[in-house]
Amino acid sequence: MNGERDVAVVLSGGGMNGVLMELGFLRRLREGELWPRVGWIFGTSAGALAGSMAALDRLDELEEFLLQLQAHDVFRPNRLWRLPFAGVHEYALPATIAERLGDLTELARELRDAEIELVVCATDASSARPGLDMGDYELVYSARDTEPQEMAEAILASAAISALVLPRPVGRRIATDGAWVRNFPLAHAYARPEVGTIVAFRFLPHYPKIGTSGLVRLRERLERFGRVPPVRAFIEEIREAEQREARGEPGHLPEMILRLTRASIVRNTVLEERLADETDTSIRELRALRADLADLVRREVRSRRDRARLLEALEARFAETRFPFRDDRAIPRITVRGSVAEVSLEHGRADAEWTEDAKRALIARGYELADRELRTAGVDLIADAS
Repeated sequence: MNGERDVAVVLSGGGMNGVLMELGFLRRLREGELWPRVGWIFGTSAGALAGSMAALDRLDELEEFLLQLQAHDVFRPNRLWRLPFAGVHEYALPATIAERLGDLTELARELRDAEIELVVCATDASSARPGLDMGDYELVYSARDTEPQEMAEAILASAAISALVLPRPVGRRIATDGAWVRNFPLAHAYARPEVGTIVAFRFLPHYPKIGTSGLVRLRERLERFGRVPPVRAFIEEIREAEQREARGEPGHLPEMILRLTRASIVRNTVLEERLADETDTSIRELRALRADLADLVRREVRSRRDRARLLEALEARFAETRFPFRDDRAIPRITVRGSVAEVSLEHGRADAEWTEDAKRALIARGYELADRELRTAGVDLIADAS
């Protein structure tokens, strides 16, 4: 890898809204002075997909793919009787990618040799069995050292939204949406000693409720058969679900899973960024404290011998500290935080049209948010200033 590549890009999950805004963010980043220095892209869920194409510098192909994409190309609703066995939706995205972008395993082979290293996160949903280390349930895959087929599986698993589809095989593991364990993989960028700057896109999600509208339509169709005892019982179950929703409770299991998904993903994203901020602050404060104490010794201790001895003892004491962040370093970080405004595309509704105008609006929003943050940080002036 080129020694000048010292910038890491971090992309969070965010569904269709997020991947479109990340495309705009990446387009703006590619126009600036930092892009030739990008050496790593860390992505989860939508960020894994966007990061794959960005690492290959194929943003134009990604845009064409997304502009053609419709809800049924990603998650196709299952029939009612399949829900207990196959999940709420069928995961149509793998077949759509193969048809329109090509074999993802071949793309993973190209990623293995790309100048930019792609790293994706997934959640381990494997069943515990002998010889399988469950660890902390986070699965991390680098295109550099993961077999292409397994890397392709990992990208798809990272983007498999658990509230909609079942987990997927990845090598010897069963994996699902990486957002459960690390929706915003900042920590992995910090862990790379070669990284000197981080540029990140964090999507701030708005989770729509699934609701019982579909069940209401089903109830209305079934009511003509209401005299049949099993059907009558089923209609009553639907009515109870409607009543729960009216009280603000989850009307059914998918709605409960969606609410828990929201809590888990938003919480781990907030904690990821908070930990990075607090670590950076602690590192700076520790350095400042060390410098202040050394300066105090130099000013207040008159004896040259005592001053040298005290400074040596001070350095030795700081060297013995066992702070968890002692060997870390504060890394300059630019974070673009994006959320939907007037335009939002829903997942999971096959009948919802994703218009090209709406998609272009989300891409433009990601671009504009990135432009604002990069201009504020003055990063495009780095080359001129040096």
